Parts: sequence; C-alpha cells; structure tokens
Amino acid sequence: MLRRSIVVQSLRSIRDRFFDTRRQRNEKRDGQGSSNEVTGPSLDNLTVDMQFLIMTFLSPQDLCRLGGTSTYWQSMVRDPVLWKYFLLRDMPLWQSVDHLSVPQVKLTGSAVLDDSEMQLDYMAEYLRVCPACRNQWQHQPRAFESVTSFFQSLVPVSEPQFAMFGPGLEQLEISLMNTIMHSPRVLPVAGLPQRQIDGIGSGISFKYKDQHRFNIATLYSTNRTERERARLEHLNLRSKLYVYEEDSESNIPLSINSMFNQVCQAVNGFVFVANAETERGMDRGWEEECAQIRVMLDPVVGAVCRPILVLSCVSRETADRRRIPCVTIAHQLQLSSLPNPWMVQDTAAETLTGLLDGIDWLLRHSGVRL
Repeated sequence: MLRRSIVVQSLRSIRDRFFDTRRQRNEKRDGQGSSNEVTGPSLDNLTVDMQFLIMTFLSPQDLCRLGGTSTYWQSMVRDPVLWKYFLLRDMPLWQSVDHLSVPQVKLTGSAVLDDSEMQLDYMAEYLRVCPACRNQWQHQPRAFESVTSFFQSLVPVSEPQFAMFGPGLEQLEISLMNTIMHSPRVLPVAGLPQRQIDGIGSGISFKYKDQHRFNIATLYSTNRTERERARLEHLNLRSKLYVYEEDSESNIPLSINSMFNQVCQAVNGFVFVANAETERGMDRGWEEECAQIRVMLDPVVGAVCRPILVLSCVSRETADRRRIPCVTIAHQLQLSSLPNPWMVQDTAAETLTGLLDGIDWLLRHSGVRL
C-alpha cells in the first residue's frame, strides 16, 4: 500500500509549483508578487493534508467535478500518485474484474514513481476499471437493437451449456453446488436432463430471470468419498479430469482426459471455482490451477471465443474473515494472457452473493440476449 505521507508530499509539490507559477506570472504582468495563500473562505486555504483527507472521502465522479472547478484543483486532482494510491487502496474491495477492466498499469506499493510510471495516466486507468464507473459505461441498446432483440426472442435457441470445475468446488467447508441446488429464489432448477455424455451426468438445467435456461455440468476431480477425505486431511490429490506426465509427482496437467473431450467440445463456456479463502496461502496451487484452466481452454478442444467465469469463492462472508481480492485471483491465474473473454466475480458458498452478476456476464458473452 502506498503511504499517505507520500501522496501528501506529491500534492504539496504540485501546490507549490502551481503558486510559484502564478506568482511569477503576476510579477511579469504588474511587477507585484502574489502570496501562496488565497484570501477568503475556500478549500484552497486548507492545508494539503486536509485537502487530501477530503479527497479520500469523495467518489471518483465527485473528484472529477472538483477538478473542474479551478485550474488549481485540476492540477491537484490529476496527480498520478493520488490515483495510484486510490487504485492500491480500492482494488482489494472490488467484487469483480474482467478482461476489459483489469488494470494495465504497474501496481506496486513503491514510495516513488519512476519516470515510466509518471507517464502513466493513473486517473484514466482508475476510471476505466472502477466498478462504479464501469456500470456507467455499459452499452445502452439503441432502438433498432431492442427491436432486433425482440424478434430474436421469438426464435427458439438451444440451451447454452457450461462446464464447472475447480478446487473451490471441493476444498470449501460449504458446498457451492449444494447451495445453488437448494436456492430456488436465486437460481430455480429447470430440470434434470436424462441424456448422458460418456457416462458423465449431463448436469442440471437452471432458469435465469425466470426465462433463460442454461445447463451446468459439474466436473469433479474424483468421487465424493475421496474428495471429502482430501478436504478434511488437506490432501492434494491428482484430478481424474486430466492427463499427467508419467513417472512424475507433479500435479501440473498436460491435457484433458480423453473421456472428457466431448464435454469440453460441447459446452458454450466454462465456470472455474477458485478457493479465495486466505487460509490457502498466496503461493499454494496457483501454478496447477493456471495449467488446469489452459488445458480446458485448449484451442484444439474448442473455440477460443468461449468465455470463462471465475468464481472467487469463500465458504461464508463474515467481518472477521478476509478473502483474497478478485484482482489478485486474476493475477495469480494469469488470466490476462488468455485469448478468451474472462471475468472474476466474488461469491460466497453460503449466500451466493454476486453469483447472479457472474451468470449474467457469462450468458451475455455466450450470445444469449438478456
């Protein structure tokens, strides 16, 4: 985290430069100096420390409005150190990030910005990736698109299918899938299809917003008994979904098990459930999970345009339990290097908070008109 004193120091230097420039300009114009202080009641009269404190309580929109009130505040609000501070402060609190909104700038807690960082527009980057601002930039359909969407709704379309996999399905105290199955107010179950794919259950059909049906095939690493034993004893078992290098103890998969090829070829997208509980540690299993995602999304198996929703999942949301931020999950899984559209969405297995936002994104990026 960038220290507040560093931001105040940067703002103070901007203030000093601003008033030095004003004083020099006034001296050239009428030969009289000008004080650094502004007379009369004004935010400009406050100390830089107090000005910074006020800015920390403002929304991004209000900060932009403040910058439009005067040239002085425009200079202060445009400070890259200020917006880097906001990025580092706020990112852990964001509940979602996707391939269009992931920060593209160097985000470290270093005390001083080097020359390359000073050229970066941290303000523009914050406004691009901040969820509050992202919602305002969402595309509003034009009139002819609404008409087109209406006629498309009259044409029956096949039910989109998604494959759900990942350690978050098996490592958490509360089962995400069991909660989904028993939460009709969130996602009503629309049916249990009878068709099978190579002995694998075809999954469960759900109904989103009481009209859009979709199917989720849950792919577990092994049988229930072995999964539960591994969870209780904190064991790291090899998943039967993948093929591994022979005579090697590595859990990095090389490819998909052939019996699951048909599943991966048939689905319209994927749902990867990540364990976002801090107890798992920041270095444990990320390389393995990166490889699992890439094996599933292998272009040999299916089109690269298929989306992947990453559910950053914890058992329950409580005030005393921290979670790994979704931006950190995206970084650890190296999602930015994927050609596929992706999204990381925070959720909790107990309450399913945020799940519908993720489902909405997944259906839209699978071609479903909502």
